[in-house]
Amino acid sequence: MTDTTDMAGSTRSGPVRAAIVGGGMVAAIHRRAVHAAGGVVVGVLGSRPERSAQIAADWDVATFPDLDALLAAEIDVVHVCTPNSTHASYATAVLRAGRHLVCEKPVATSFSEAEGLAAVAAESGVVATVPYVYRYHPLVRELRARRLAGEFGRWHALHGSYLQDWMLSPDVGNWRVQVETGGRSRAFADIGSHWCDLVEFVSGERFVSLTALTSVAVPERPTGSAQTFTTTAGATPAVTVTTDDLAVVTLTTASGVPANVVVSQVAAGRRNRLWFELDGAVASAVFDQESPETAWIGTPDGATVIARGAGRASGDQRRLSYLPGGHAQGYQDCFNAFVADTYVAIAGDPPDGLPTLADGVRSVGIVDTVLDSAASGAWTAIDGPPE
Repeated sequence: MTDTTDMAGSTRSGPVRAAIVGGGMVAAIHRRAVHAAGGVVVGVLGSRPERSAQIAADWDVATFPDLDALLAAEIDVVHVCTPNSTHASYATAVLRAGRHLVCEKPVATSFSEAEGLAAVAAESGVVATVPYVYRYHPLVRELRARRLAGEFGRWHALHGSYLQDWMLSPDVGNWRVQVETGGRSRAFADIGSHWCDLVEFVSGERFVSLTALTSVAVPERPTGSAQTFTTTAGATPAVTVTTDDLAVVTLTTASGVPANVVVSQVAAGRRNRLWFELDGAVASAVFDQESPETAWIGTPDGATVIARGAGRASGDQRRLSYLPGGHAQGYQDCFNAFVADTYVAIAGDPPDGLPTLADGVRSVGIVDTVLDSAASGAWTAIDGPPE
């Protein structure tokens, strides 16, 4: 049982009641996370009435005919899991209705739109979070705790990559490719944003300027939509691709630390490799999301591989370790922990490290700056304040 808090400050006992907007792969991940957090999915709103009915039947929940009906229902939180171009409008309506919000990233497809959403959120007084869930790997929290304890010293360099291969085939199409639904950036907005959020979170640094190069590897793709990472779209009409398949970005932080990241959705054999190395004056740290049960610590005397659940562990690592060491945890566990922390925040006690709408707005500013720099070829200050 959970006590949830509404806009008026009153509380209600019972499981958090969630509604989900969207019905694709990500919506299904949210649904599993709601259940893992002890919540209940009340109903769903899909892209079309027949799609809503299909999902509702599969999930054994109610179906909403439209957003007004969803917001009129007895719910506590809305999970927005729709194409990127709709995030800001759905999120704005949810916040104005006084419902708590979990909104997929990017929270908007332009920084000006994101700033407008932030203003609505500030007025609403409700909890609004964004699933930068890689923060919830226990060893990510371990590295962050060691940084806070001063074990790495002053940072010399931050670098890494986020590589996928699901867009490698020219036969793959997806709504993310199209500017009208996915926004002006694809690879960097989709996955480069995760890398930036995670590296800022672990290192404590804040990026303030950058120079970027983006490219399109596949100039034409089919218009049909494929399920992310799994299938091809088939024989449908081809369209010219303008959204990025790759990005190479060099950044500087507020304290002058240089950083670099390579982002690609056409790197053969890389399914979801988010990798970073943080090089400090005393020690270095490496994390690879495809091998999340270990992390690498380098010192002048050599290197050590630390494992989840073995040896000394920070409080955050212990809190997020649901299983004994040697029993692998993964992405869904991260998502479950993120939603659970969101629901704790809804009850009035926001946990440390919870990614909020402010983090989502900052991310949109970085994405916009990457596009601006790629177009101009110039070093460019990041949109919005560094903190």
